[in-house]
Amino acid sequence: MRRKIPPVVLNLLIINGLVFLATYILGSTQNMDLNRILGLHYFDSSLFKPYQIITSMFCHGNMTHLFFNMFALWMFGTVIEYKMGSVNFLKFYLICGLGATALHMGVQAFQVHEIAGSLSNNFIISEEGINFQRGFDESNRNTLAQIYLGAAVGASGALYGVLIAFGMFFPNEKLMLIFLPVPISAKYFIPAMIALDFYLGLANYSWDPIAHYAHLGGALFGFLLIKFWFNRR
Repeated sequence: MRRKIPPVVLNLLIINGLVFLATYILGSTQNMDLNRILGLHYFDSSLFKPYQIITSMFCHGNMTHLFFNMFALWMFGTVIEYKMGSVNFLKFYLICGLGATALHMGVQAFQVHEIAGSLSNNFIISEEGINFQRGFDESNRNTLAQIYLGAAVGASGALYGVLIAFGMFFPNEKLMLIFLPVPISAKYFIPAMIALDFYLGLANYSWDPIAHYAHLGGALFGFLLIKFWFNRR
């Protein structure tokens, strides 16, 4: 018998859907960029607000982004919520999301320090871009502009924690995925996903806008939580 969607997953699906709908409506009617307001900015940016640490987990860039994240939440989150229980699953999901934020912002801080020599530079930021107080080469200027003006959005960080939990609880479960012609065991597919994110994070291709270190942060915190918290229970 097919299980119904458990309450936390169901409410997360609804909240993410409503936020996306509000983003589309306000963008179309009021010319308001909700992702810029609710998305996560670098802590030293004038655009950063503390609430973004939470709200960014419920924003998505486009319909494709939303669909694949919500499909993964339904597919893997349903199983993990039944395994953990609703209260524990909600804690797990949010902590993984916060872990994703921590690693993502930590990598940004490292990049800023490597370029500018400190974590905080108080650049003057406007809608037109950054007014740099001293010279940087074009590559470094682009990197700093991306860090200080860009906003990270999406549930992917928290979902990577859920994905890791699925792999640890059900390593031999066969996954039938849209882009794979044959089923593959979770113990092979999930490490491959982590390895790909690690490679793309290091490569830092200009054409790749994905926050790969947020994925890795969520996966790391998911692993630690399962290893040292849930297994003890």
